[in-house]
Amino acid sequence: MTVFSELRMRPATADRWGWDASTTARLVMAGVVIFTLLVGANLATPLYPLLQAKLGITPLDVTVAFSAYVLALVATLVLAGHWSDHIGRRAALVLAVLVGLAGGFVFATADSLVALAAGRALQGVAVALATGASSAALRELLPSRPEWASRFTLLASAGGVAAGPVIGGVLSLLPGPTSTPYYVHSLVLAAVLVPLYLLKARPAISLHAGPQPLRVLAPRRPSVSSDARGAFWLASSVGFLSFTVFGFCLSLAPGYFAQIVHADSRPLIGLLAGLTLGSSALSQLLAVRGRFAVPAGLAVLGVSVLLIAAAAAWSSPWLLIFASVAAGVGQGMAFRTVFNDVAGKVEAARHAQVISTVYVITYLGSAIPVIGLGLAAGLVGLQAAVAGFVMVCAAAALTLAAITLRGALRRSV
Repeated sequence: MTVFSELRMRPATADRWGWDASTTARLVMAGVVIFTLLVGANLATPLYPLLQAKLGITPLDVTVAFSAYVLALVATLVLAGHWSDHIGRRAALVLAVLVGLAGGFVFATADSLVALAAGRALQGVAVALATGASSAALRELLPSRPEWASRFTLLASAGGVAAGPVIGGVLSLLPGPTSTPYYVHSLVLAAVLVPLYLLKARPAISLHAGPQPLRVLAPRRPSVSSDARGAFWLASSVGFLSFTVFGFCLSLAPGYFAQIVHADSRPLIGLLAGLTLGSSALSQLLAVRGRFAVPAGLAVLGVSVLLIAAAAAWSSPWLLIFASVAAGVGQGMAFRTVFNDVAGKVEAARHAQVISTVYVITYLGSAIPVIGLGLAAGLVGLQAAVAGFVMVCAAAALTLAAITLRGALRRSV
């Protein structure tokens, strides 16, 4: 099938030459696309101080630009989270890459807050289109290994978010520090597009045979089966909290961390901002199981975010590094478990739609609370605002830990 026949939701009239990739190659492609798009979406993290100076924007403006990405991502997940079930995984990923290329160009050439927000919004649309498609593709390619499908999904997602700030910081050392990272990333995206286009796609799982196939792409009211409802809300709650912490790391944290380590090196600040995300990604490789994995992970997350504030009070870079790594490990362990639980309870035909809905709530965590943090920073200063922010996050994590511990103890009786 060609990409155009997939988008029209019509079977190909004749077989075409293409790359009949192995299962391993398809796994790699699904992971590489979402990883690369998320790298691009987070290149800006260490660049925000430069953009503030260049464009004369405030910390609140930074959170607005950051949140434009999240809000566009969430809106697209609501409106188009189910599209890959009907047009096919490959077609959805091709669309995502094309929109990602447009978003990177707009952001690289932005000369105002409006242009920054527009570029970020396009990046959010791209990530949303790829989120459900890549997750569902990985699960379809590993039908007998659902846990590993979830691990690969989270590894690629968290890994891309973690690598973005580091890569952005390194590339910002080149001439044109706020634009060159995006031009380099666009070349990589274009290279990814070639094998993706040549790939012989598998048919969509829900081809529409009626006279009006586009009707199935209309927005749908989110719904979850009763069997998966409890797992869905737990995964969404843990995801919301997780991305509240991640949103802080990827927006105002660079300036906050710079004060702690007394440094202005963009690669170093990007590395510190990505530590929590990176340790979350690597934790997907750990075989931590058991009914107490979720409460234990949430407890570690809650204590660790408190230690991040303590690191600022004591001006301790080493405590900051330890707390950031521990927060990522705790989050990764808890979120992987609840994500795998809800993914395993959802029927295959609605996998992309339901997982996209989980991410709708999850990504809201990196928008609404982060905008509140930006407002508070403008009123009371960054240090005081972050101190209050991490206390709220810690209280939420420890509350969720207590709730899940109670449930685990009930199941063991």
